[in-house]
Amino acid sequence: MERRNPYQIKSINEFHKLLNLDNPEHPLISVIEIKPFKQIPVNLPESIVYGFYSIALKKNFKGSVKFKYGQQEYDFDNGVLSFMAPGQISSLNPEKYSSAEQSGWMLLIHPDLLWNTSLTQKIRKFDFFGYSVNEALFLSDKEELILTQIIQNIQREYYNNMDKFSHDIIITQIESLLSYSERFYQRQFMTRRITNHQIADRLNELLTDYFDGLDNTQKGLPSVSYLAEQLHVSSDYLGGMLKSMTGLTTQQHIHEKLIEKAKEMLSITNYSVSEIAFQLGFEHSQSFSKLFKSKTNQSPLAFRHSFN
Repeated sequence: MERRNPYQIKSINEFHKLLNLDNPEHPLISVIEIKPFKQIPVNLPESIVYGFYSIALKKNFKGSVKFKYGQQEYDFDNGVLSFMAPGQISSLNPEKYSSAEQSGWMLLIHPDLLWNTSLTQKIRKFDFFGYSVNEALFLSDKEELILTQIIQNIQREYYNNMDKFSHDIIITQIESLLSYSERFYQRQFMTRRITNHQIADRLNELLTDYFDGLDNTQKGLPSVSYLAEQLHVSSDYLGGMLKSMTGLTTQQHIHEKLIEKAKEMLSITNYSVSEIAFQLGFEHSQSFSKLFKSKTNQSPLAFRHSFN
């Protein structure tokens, strides 16, 4: 079966046309009500690459879709908030949901709307735009109400006659929406602490096994993407979860385990510093020595000599 390239949608107006919706009130921002398709649009592409940001609240899929975190499943009975950035791939399968009772909203934001505002750079720092679909934000009723009120504020602003204040007000509302979403994700990391601790424990096991392998001259240092893949989470979600739990990034966890193994080898083996560096996956021993000193305030040789 031939695999088709994703369909490129560069503008919000194109997206409206694809779903047989009225033209957007504003070319750079739109709020779309999520509801069952009365008539399924024809010739929908299997996958789509957006040229804009999308934030979607989906409700009431009545168990037709389930997300899995660790060993625990969640369904769509409560509000689920998902995020997509320009360049990411999405899919539309209206046949699956045409008879469902789904509801909610979708906020579309073209990057041009953010030009020359505080959000131009700031929006890229929200890690949840890089989370996988199964790492969506599950909202309480209160949280859902807060975000929906912000969406209504945005709608009111661009439905009214636009004036010189409208753009700044809309940007402020978007920034508020993203800040609340960040807060609610931190809450979710806490409420899922059992599952997240299991992921953190598994990460520790992976790193221990990796550095105990002693064949890392072939593998190199473990990457964040490699670890995330082994743990079945996205790199951004893993980093956000670990930062919330431990205050350390994934890369810092890698370095902590690496230094722990390096100290062990320096204290109980006769390997040279270069041999230890290569066995731990470094291409150059100087890089290993520099990292070791930055983490311990000692060179590898000074650390070894402290045991003599």
